[in-house]
Amino acid sequence: MSDDVATVLAAEDLRYQALLGPDLAALDRFFAEELSYCHSSGVRDTKAEYLEKIRSGYYVYRRVDHPVERVEVVGDGAMVVGRMTADLLVDGVPKTIDNLALSVWTRAAGDWRLLAFAPTPLPR
Repeated sequence: MSDDVATVLAAEDLRYQALLGPDLAALDRFFAEELSYCHSSGVRDTKAEYLEKIRSGYYVYRRVDHPVERVEVVGDGAMVVGRMTADLLVDGVPKTIDNLALSVWTRAAGDWRLLAFAPTPLPR
């Protein structure tokens, strides 16, 4: 495993841990300013919108698992392909999700930042 792959995997792990806190300062560091965060509902948030929804309690993550199938690093970009399962509250309503997931990371000033996240329903 290359150093870049290991670093991206560690950042992905820490990002999911920060969702459970929630640790807004850590999430702010992990998210690129240009973040496009798509949810399983089809709603897409910017960095500011997503952080505010977490801060306000609109999204409250209770459990998150994210098994990874593969990581591809190309230059200053990385793609993490896997799955995301979670139990959470969405505006106070309990929800369980189980999706395929694609995370796109970019390296800026030597640090990896989440640029985009896109879940996809599992094939039926």
